[in-house]
Amino acid sequence: MQGKICIVTGAGQGIGRAIATEFGARGAGAVVIADINPESGEETADLVKAAGAAAAFVRTDLTSSASIRQLVDGVAAEYGGIDVLVNNAGVIDTAFTDHASVEHEEEEVWDRVFAVNLKGMWLATKFAAPHLRRSQRGPAIVNTASVSGVTGYPGSPAYCASKGGVIQLTRVTAAELAPDVRCNCFSPGSFDTPMARAFAEASPDPDAVRRFMTGPHLLPRFGRPEEIGKLVAFLASDDSSFITGENIMIDGGTMAWRSLR
Repeated sequence: MQGKICIVTGAGQGIGRAIATEFGARGAGAVVIADINPESGEETADLVKAAGAAAAFVRTDLTSSASIRQLVDGVAAEYGGIDVLVNNAGVIDTAFTDHASVEHEEEEVWDRVFAVNLKGMWLATKFAAPHLRRSQRGPAIVNTASVSGVTGYPGSPAYCASKGGVIQLTRVTAAELAPDVRCNCFSPGSFDTPMARAFAEASPDPDAVRRFMTGPHLLPRFGRPEEIGKLVAFLASDDSSFITGENIMIDGGTMAWRSLR
C-alpha cells in the first residue's frame, strides 16, 4: 500500500473503518473517507492519521451522481491521482421498513437500497476509472459484496439482489478495465458491525436472529471487521497482482457446507 492514494466509501464505521485504518497502518499515501455522516467519517479520518497516514473526510451522498463525481474528481485534483477505490458503502432493507419481503416491501425502499449498494458503486467506478487507468502504482478496485449475493436470505430481498449485482459488476469491471486496473470483490458472512447489530435488534427475537446469522459459520462466531481490513489491504496491494475478477469468500466457512451448527 506504500504511497497509494485510496478512496474508501462507507468508511464511517464497521467494515469500512477497519479497511481505512488498515490502509493507514500499511503506509498508504492518503486515505479519503467518503461517507454521509460527518461525525463518524471524521472519527475514521482521525484513526487513519493515528495509524500513520494522511487522511481526509469528504461528505458524500452515494445516491447522487453529482456528489460522487465531486468526490472522485476532487481527490484526483488534490492528490494528483487515484490508485485504489474501495466501494464499501451499503444499506439493508430493514433500515427503512418493517415490511422487508418480496411480497410487501415498498418500492421506494427497494430503489434506495439499489441506489446505494449497486448504482452508487457503478458511478464511483465509472468516474474513477480514467484516473485509475493513469495510475503507475498498481491500481485496484475492491467491492464489498456478501454471501447474501450468492445464496438468498429471507427478510432482505433488495439487499440480497443488489449484492448479487455487485459480484457481476465486479466481473464486468475486471474484464473491461484489464489489463490496466484490477477489480475484485469479497463476500462476508456475518460480521460484528453496526448494520448487523441493527438488523438483529429490529427483529422480535434478537438472540434468535444472532443465532441464525452465525449458525452457518463453521467458525462459531461473528467475524471481526479487522479481518476484512487485512483481506482488502491484500487485494488492493501489489501482493495480489495476479488476482482480478474474483469474489473472495470471507464467511467463516458458510459456503463450504449446507447446514447449521
